[in-house]
Amino acid sequence: MPESYKKTSPNKKYDHIIIGSGISGSGLAAILAKEGQSSLVLERHYTPGGFTHVFKRRGYEWDVGVHYIGQVHQKKSFIRRLFNYITDGQLQWAELSDNYDRIIFGDKSFNFYKGKGNFKNKLKANFQSPEDQKSIDKYVDLIREASGTSRGLFVRRGIPKITDQLFGGLISRKSKEFYSKTTKEVLKSFISNPELVGVLTGQFGDYGMPPGESSFIMHAMLVNHYFEGGSYPVGGSSRIFNTIEPTIKSAGGDVFVNAEVNEVLIKNGKAIGVKMIDGKEFYAANIISSIGIHNTYNKLLKGQNVNPAKLRKINKLKYSVAHLCLYIGFKETPEALHLPKTNLWIYPDNYDHDENIRRFLKDPENEEFPVVYVSFPAAKDPDFQNRYPGKSTIEIITLSDYAIFQKWESEEWKKRGQEYEDLKERYSQRLLQKLYEQMPQLKGKVDYYELSTPLSTRHFVNYDHGEIYGLDHSPERFASKEIHVKSPIKNLYLTGQDMVSCGIAGALISSVVTSSVLTGKNMINKIVKSE
Repeated sequence: MPESYKKTSPNKKYDHIIIGSGISGSGLAAILAKEGQSSLVLERHYTPGGFTHVFKRRGYEWDVGVHYIGQVHQKKSFIRRLFNYITDGQLQWAELSDNYDRIIFGDKSFNFYKGKGNFKNKLKANFQSPEDQKSIDKYVDLIREASGTSRGLFVRRGIPKITDQLFGGLISRKSKEFYSKTTKEVLKSFISNPELVGVLTGQFGDYGMPPGESSFIMHAMLVNHYFEGGSYPVGGSSRIFNTIEPTIKSAGGDVFVNAEVNEVLIKNGKAIGVKMIDGKEFYAANIISSIGIHNTYNKLLKGQNVNPAKLRKINKLKYSVAHLCLYIGFKETPEALHLPKTNLWIYPDNYDHDENIRRFLKDPENEEFPVVYVSFPAAKDPDFQNRYPGKSTIEIITLSDYAIFQKWESEEWKKRGQEYEDLKERYSQRLLQKLYEQMPQLKGKVDYYELSTPLSTRHFVNYDHGEIYGLDHSPERFASKEIHVKSPIKNLYLTGQDMVSCGIAGALISSVVTSSVLTGKNMINKIVKSE
């Protein structure tokens, strides 16, 4: 287990200092360890893992960000090989149902099944006109094509500036056709049925932007990621970090929690170390930030040592969406409660996601939630009953607006007053009602529930606006030249979901890009050839 910085301090030399122990930071430390290089990983939270950590309350356990991951049950997929590489094959996965997502509009349901053929056939059973069926075929082919171009786009995040200036446009030429347009623009160019568009974009909550705002390449990468279904880590999401940490330690690396970095130390234009919140300083040849581009440039660098024009461009990059999450506990097994492994995506009886969000943000207390996602971790994890016999958990997530909670941002956690608690209770009851509408057998059986707000994300993850996905996933974000693994400061690097894309897989792949820059090796090829 990680050391607590409050009890002991690092007392040896490391090759790298990595700020943040989320999947990108810990994954990077593990990849570097495979190269014989040691990393000091510093985590401000009291528990490691970032969005892969769990929290426990009243005899229950919930994950905070690992609801399902695609492709890891495919032994030859890159993401499976990558997880095996950084955990020495110790992390095991349990597949969800073949019907991994259910998209619900009013009293109509549409099921996404694993396998490209099944995916198309199940949708065609709902959309039987020849035009819609032809659109479904074209959609699946386009998703594959667009997703396949993304590698060229992300190569640009790691190549030297001069190479990017000379060849960057050529490298990402194919992906530009897809990242420069919104999801709605692309889909409406060949789909005339708005209901079909609404269903096909029913997973937009996984990247936090509606079709009219999101880049189509983000949508394509997400949908392609789940075409073969989804999986959940056996033993819960904390197993992710727990199986990575031994690899980090194998090369002399360490992870410290309760270890908040105050700033990156710069000398003669070069990053040389970090200063902690208590004033202590630690030094290494390379400093890597995995805590987001805004946090890196504005907090760790204090807005200094960076060209003002570049900083202005970085600060124009928009934040992603905030969210609410209701964590629920039951004193019965998933079988007794008839809990599925299928995720539920619940929408108003209106297929226009952009309009639903606009209405909600105008009147969040009275308008319907634009999306409600329901996950059943106790049913997904075959080991859950070994750890919590006779119990079950559910998580319900919806989008939110940080502004609703902003007036309490300076108040301490758990000490924000009755008005805040009353607001949370109103949202909790509304989310429970959405659950009961789909699963009436659960009414009256809830043992415990607790709502996290954007202030919870701000407090624990240190994102100023409570954003869950770092930067938004608009066309402008993917076109930005400011997002790069190499900072303008020598020996200061970045990794994390802002470099590639949101989610566990996107953040972990960013660690491969960063490790390739740090080692000068093609780590993708090395990982592929490792099995």
